[in-house]
Amino acid sequence: MVREVSESCVDSLLIEMVSSYADRFYATKPELAARRIEFIGFQVGHQLSERYTMERPRFTDHLEAIKFICKDFWSEIFKKQIDNLKTNHRGTFVLQDNRFRWLSHMSLDPSPDGSGLSQDPSGALVENKAAQAASMHLYFPCGIIRGALSNLGIPCAVSADISNLPACSFVVRIKV
Repeated sequence: MVREVSESCVDSLLIEMVSSYADRFYATKPELAARRIEFIGFQVGHQLSERYTMERPRFTDHLEAIKFICKDFWSEIFKKQIDNLKTNHRGTFVLQDNRFRWLSHMSLDPSPDGSGLSQDPSGALVENKAAQAASMHLYFPCGIIRGALSNLGIPCAVSADISNLPACSFVVRIKV
């Protein structure tokens, strides 16, 4: 029996979790909020990876596990595969999602007319706040990826980069 959760419920849960940790519980300590959000993602990724690999044989190398994350795991969570996978063949992988669903409703554009040109100096502050909010939402999926790979026996560090919303790149560095 397949159990699924409504996408809107997951989106709302993520938004509320980030808001609670970043604006209420750890409003003065954003780095602590980020760590907590990432750890929750780690637990979720660890459990999902356990569920999705139950019937599979163990992966033989890092590349095979990363391909599993990009294809099967990502498809289970986001109903699509990662758009691009790059590697330097020395333990660093870049997973690119050109339309990351959890960022699709966000904007970094602070100007009301949408031109992106802000005349007052507070525009830079607003844009910085918007970028911080968007990056705070990426700690959870970074944790999911790290938790899934940890469950597969691959210790790693995961970071995210927002180049052009809603595109997002996740950089996975395997720890040796």
